[in-house]
Parts: sequence; structure tokens; C-alpha cells
Amino acid sequence: MLSLVDLAHAYGKKPVLKGISLDLEAGRIGCLLGPSGCGKTTALRLIAGFEQPGRGEIRLAGDTVSTPAAAMPAEKRQVGLVFQDYALFPHLSVADNIAFGLGHLAARERQNRVAEMLGLVGLAGEARAWPHQLSGGQQQRVALARALAPKPRLLLMDEPFSNLDVELRERLSLEVRDILKHEGITALLVTHDQHEAFAMADEIGVMNEGVIQQWDTPYNLYHQPKNRFVADFIGQGVLLPGTVRGADRVEIELGVLEGVSPPECDGGSCLVYGEGAPVEVLIRPDDIQHDDASPLLAEVERRAFRGAEFIYTLKLASGTRLLALVPSHHNHAIGEKIGIRLAVDHVVAFQAAV
Repeated sequence: MLSLVDLAHAYGKKPVLKGISLDLEAGRIGCLLGPSGCGKTTALRLIAGFEQPGRGEIRLAGDTVSTPAAAMPAEKRQVGLVFQDYALFPHLSVADNIAFGLGHLAARERQNRVAEMLGLVGLAGEARAWPHQLSGGQQQRVALARALAPKPRLLLMDEPFSNLDVELRERLSLEVRDILKHEGITALLVTHDQHEAFAMADEIGVMNEGVIQQWDTPYNLYHQPKNRFVADFIGQGVLLPGTVRGADRVEIELGVLEGVSPPECDGGSCLVYGEGAPVEVLIRPDDIQHDDASPLLAEVERRAFRGAEFIYTLKLASGTRLLALVPSHHNHAIGEKIGIRLAVDHVVAFQAAV
């Protein structure tokens, strides 16, 4: 449904996008995730037709809609938009906001489509309300209904939940995903919040400095990051120094790990670095398990209570620090030493930084 081919763009002499490419299949939800200034919103503006690329192509359902030489007008692309600030018309009722893009329909068809959209987003009783009478979450539902009403072939969402509190943001992101899947809508979301991205997207492109560092499923981004930036940006974890001890074996302070996959060689042998070569191994909090019977001890240096679990910052005898995810009924005091053991299913090693 959506293809970006070597898409590049600059503002003046400042490059913002440096040649990004991706494919998003019909009915899938994609996400561009990254820190502020990485180019993700610029990519969205190019897809929407608000700006024209300096290089590359944008294709929708196989049709080329934008190149440096020619661009289809935004209003003809059949692209829906949901903005961060909702952008509802304050002088129009909820029903009239949703009907705004349906002027091509007969009055009865328009009325039926508005009623369908109100039911879909759970606001059937608010048709005559004014936007200012609604909560932030309700306003965002109206914005979504308005974008979906004309049946776009692609929906673009720019930081759609950033104005909402954390609990509502998480709940609404799941609800919106269900709505999009129910309608079979292809969507591309832009956000800096990885929890939002994980909750909504089938595929995520992690961006930095105008480049997609990795386009992959949320699971693979977490467990099989392609480079240090993705490993650091997605989830939590630490990079522990290690030494190559064989084709897929690396020794770290906590023991020998097997099944190591270096991202630089797409799952090839660790011996690409050489026997005895220094590497850095990504260890996630869920790779460290609390085990009272383990002879390996670590001191609790900090802890963050998260309800069902603690995130402990642990210090080894050497001074090395790592993170551990521990069920909250194991309530250990700061300064206490606890037994730990490795439980690593996905081992990723990077070449040691010089």
C-alpha cells in the first residue's frame, strides 16, 4: 500500500531525510519511531503531500504520487490525517466535524456514515456535543472518526496521543489499533514513545539522523537490534564487555553465553571478530533472573517499583552494573545482596568500541 524509495529531503542546506526506504502492506500498521529531530515528521509530511521530496519516490497502492519532478496534490491522495492537537473545528458539532470530508455523499449516506463512525469510536451519544465539551481522549476519537469517514487508503498519525496522560495514552492506543484492524485500514504512525509504538504497530522503523536504522517487528527490534543505537533506544539494557571464545560463544563476567549472533554479519559466526576478540554483549533486564540458590551475588543499588515487578539496578563485585526484572514479591532492600543467574534466549554481541 505504501512504498518509500530512497526518499531524501532537506530544508535549505540542512539534510533531514537521507534516503529512507520502506514497504507497508495493505492492512498493516507501521510506525516511524525516533528522537526529536530525526526526520520522522518530515517523512509524514512528504507522504501526505504537504512537501515534495528532493530525491526518491513515494508510491501509494502502486501509483507514484511524489517525485522531485512531479507530485499528486495532497487532496487527491486519499490519505487521512490525525494530528497531535486533534485540529477539530471548534464551531462545528462532533457530527459535523466527522462529516466535514463527506461533501461528495448524498445527505442520507453522509448521515449514515457519521453514525457508523460515531458507533465505531464509542461516541454514539455525543453527536451534538461541541469539541470543547469533550475530554482529550474523546476529542482524539472524533479526530480519528473524521479521518476514517472518507475511507482513506492510508491513514497518517502524527504523535496522536502525546497530549494525553500516560494511562489514557496506553488504553487509547490499543483501542485505536483495534479500530484500524476492524476497518482494514493501512496506517503509519509517528511517535517518540516506544510503548505507544509497541502497542499499535505491526512494524516499526527506528530512525536517527534522517536514516531508518532498522525496519522490523517490535519483537525483533527488542531481541535482535541491528546496531548499538537500536539496542540503546529500544527497551532497557546494558552492554557488558565480553571475549569471543568460538563461533557462537562469548565469555562475559557472568559466564559463557552460547548462540551469539553478531548483527554486523546477519547471524553469522562471532569469529568474524576473531578468536579472543573483545565484544560488547547486550543484556536486558529480563535476561537476569533472581535465584536465591545461585552462588553469583549482586548488590541492589537502586530499585524502581512497577507494581507487578521491580527493576533493580545491580552491582557486581567488579563494580559492573546491570538491570534485572524481578517479581515484586521479592522485596529486597538497597544494599542487600541477592543471587542471580543468566537466562538469555537472544544473545547479541557488537564489536567492541575502539
